Amino acid sequence: MGPLDGVRVIEVAGIGPGPFAAMMLSDMGAEVIRIDRVRESPQRPQTPTRYALVNRGRRSVAIDLKVGAGIDVVMRLVLKADVLIEGFRPGVMERLGLGPEELRRQNARLIYGRATGWGQTGPLAHAAGHDINYIALSGALHAIGRSSGPPTVPLNLLGDFAGGGLYLAYGIVCALVERAKSGLGQVIDAAMVDGVASLATAFFGMIASGQWSDQRGENLLDGGSPWYDVYQTSDGKYVAIGAIEPVFYEQLLVAAGLNDSGLPDQHDRSGWPLIRERLTDVFRMRTRDEWTALLEGTDVCFAPVLGFHEASAHRHLVARGTLTTSNGVTQPAPAPRFDRSTATIQGPPPERGQHTHEVLQDWGFSADEIEVLELEQTIGATSPRFGE
Repeated sequence: MGPLDGVRVIEVAGIGPGPFAAMMLSDMGAEVIRIDRVRESPQRPQTPTRYALVNRGRRSVAIDLKVGAGIDVVMRLVLKADVLIEGFRPGVMERLGLGPEELRRQNARLIYGRATGWGQTGPLAHAAGHDINYIALSGALHAIGRSSGPPTVPLNLLGDFAGGGLYLAYGIVCALVERAKSGLGQVIDAAMVDGVASLATAFFGMIASGQWSDQRGENLLDGGSPWYDVYQTSDGKYVAIGAIEPVFYEQLLVAAGLNDSGLPDQHDRSGWPLIRERLTDVFRMRTRDEWTALLEGTDVCFAPVLGFHEASAHRHLVARGTLTTSNGVTQPAPAPRFDRSTATIQGPPPERGQHTHEVLQDWGFSADEIEVLELEQTIGATSPRFGE
């Protein structure tokens, strides 16, 4: 069983950080019930259910939250829940009658996780935004990219998933630990701007000490140094070098045949252009796979730059089981790992309302109640009618 076995989570369906946090909790063994709309929103293009992997491992209940009877259904579910996750703008859940004060009057042990971009408070709290906006405001986007060009958009890994979903899941687990002592739940305000800023803690320290320039692409870890960068190979692919420490840098020069070439000192910034020029020429002499055969596994700090398809077949990731196949779809396996508990994918992404009847039954609703709720269109289901 996973380390969160026995924890019951209600996820009010959203996008970005909330679903990712819910996936993480499910992978660790929590029972996650996703509350979906009865009718799908037309605002965003929908990924086919089978491939919406961050929705994996939970059951879906379709409830109309715009009617009082739907709110009553959620209230009853909350009575048996440990955690609720929501990702709306501040005030939306309160207007629905499902804010933290209302729900914790029903269940004082409830941990109420709120994921937003700007946070619950502050002058931008009610503004719309997406990952790119949050990482821009926190300073991270400015720091990523080449000195000669604009900032590089790093997918939506930093804001949605790292600064948002990971910090929300971390906050929930912290609150569960604290609740074991106090017996009380609490509200978690997981803002992506806060999370991304937290991820950049080391860089704030280096800026304050004068070790980091605010000009991107000129620093130790942003591609500014020639021995921490990517290089194109003869077949148009790329390899990544991270030879920071002098002993590793020396091995890089030996492997590249440059150890006796009279290059400037590793940390002589005035010599970085020459070192980069020589390394660029050397790496263009072989294919990526030839460099991999020569350098992978050595202390040069080398790796081939792989696409997602290639990564899933790499021998190291295969040996560790870093990726797995579930429901016929290759995807990352749960992380991290434990020596006694077993994290596992609990099931494929659900169709909207796929488990409405069985979940309500499991959580204490009678067959008659479920039938009335469906006739009133308070709930929706893609599964067979209760009892059939």
